[in-house]
Amino acid sequence: MERSALGIDHGTKRTGFAVTDPLRLSVQPLGVCQQPGDSDELCDHVAGLLDDRDVDVFVVGQPLNMDGSAGPRAADVEAFCERLRQRFPAVTVVLVDERLTTKEAESRLSEAGYRGQERKARKDSWSAALLLEEWIRTGEPR
Repeated sequence: MERSALGIDHGTKRTGFAVTDPLRLSVQPLGVCQQPGDSDELCDHVAGLLDDRDVDVFVVGQPLNMDGSAGPRAADVEAFCERLRQRFPAVTVVLVDERLTTKEAESRLSEAGYRGQERKARKDSWSAALLLEEWIRTGEPR
């Protein structure tokens, strides 16, 4: 049985989410959680998303520098991934290069007609959707 994947664009203050359909043919932005990136409330939010979905993989954005080295937030994201592994042991955690996803999300939002606060409010969840698209495009590597 096919299961969904949950995309996560982790942030220090706001984290964006997106989900695939069970066949992983489409991706849908789910919105954001406005909690600190190291908070229990963020993991509680993830738990709530799992209550409504059959998810077998978290696809988390890995903050890399343009040269491919770990970016300044890499340790924060790895700590978050470890919290996910501890709390949700049945769900695989996969890191995907998030370079340029925010820029691409902003471009797509602009093309879709979103401006100002509307665009800002959607940017993180659209970035999470782009992470899922990239992961699917590359063959869903684990």
